[in-house]
Amino acid sequence: MESRQLKWGYLLVLSLVWGSSFILIKKGLIGLSAIQVGSLRIIFAAIFLLLIGFKSLSKIPKEKWKFIALTSVFGTFVPAFLFAIAETELDSSVTAILNSLTPLNTLILGTLFFGVSFQKKQVWGVFIGLMGSSLLVFNGAINHPDQNYYYTILVIIAAICYAINVNLIKRFLSDLSPISITTGNFLFLLFPALTILYFTGFYDVLAVEKVQHSVWFIVILGVVGTGIANVLFFKLIQISSPVFATSVTYLIPIVAFFWGLLDNEMLTPMQFFGAFIILIGVYLSAKKQ
Repeated sequence: MESRQLKWGYLLVLSLVWGSSFILIKKGLIGLSAIQVGSLRIIFAAIFLLLIGFKSLSKIPKEKWKFIALTSVFGTFVPAFLFAIAETELDSSVTAILNSLTPLNTLILGTLFFGVSFQKKQVWGVFIGLMGSSLLVFNGAINHPDQNYYYTILVIIAAICYAINVNLIKRFLSDLSPISITTGNFLFLLFPALTILYFTGFYDVLAVEKVQHSVWFIVILGVVGTGIANVLFFKLIQISSPVFATSVTYLIPIVAFFWGLLDNEMLTPMQFFGAFIILIGVYLSAKKQ
């Protein structure tokens, strides 16, 4: 009974933390550029994870480091910048909803390139999810002419990167502990992120109050939304199952939507319908017999 209550507690906390990540990116963009937001998110998460997981790096065999590098690029580096760039034009709630396409992309790529089997209802789930995302995007473009909905392509690419990452980890790194994989990822990314941040001119504007205020939002995003959240997610997998753990995908857009409401974002009724269709597609694609 205690374990059952604990796993639901972890699931709730993760949905709140990850669902809040999109509004934190938006607030960070007030005083920072998208490239600065992506770099700082990686840097703060890396510092935190290296502090708590440095010893776990010795458990990574030498032949596995090439896959650690690949998963760091697809699972963190590229999406961190793409989401930040996308939110310069899109509402945070829209990006969160489109991010829920990750399980659909995971199924498609797993089937095409990683030999993962599928069921007929999962194929239906893919088509339903794609229909919902099309409805969300096209209706949003019509009703929000002030936003550039071509930037949804960046969110979809980020979701594809997440899907590649999941399949790579399952295929090549399933024998390593999650904390070793994640700490290795951020060790690999720390120096590139520091280099990119340096060339953005960040240190020249750090004394500006608006910039400092935005940095604090990214500190929370990096440490809590990435570092601590990953640790909780690993614990959730250990006390439940991967299927149960990934069900957090259904809750993230709900949390992000309510944060968006507080920040004066609003979806049209047709976008609500599109979001609902997406979640149905995700559910069908992820459901197992």
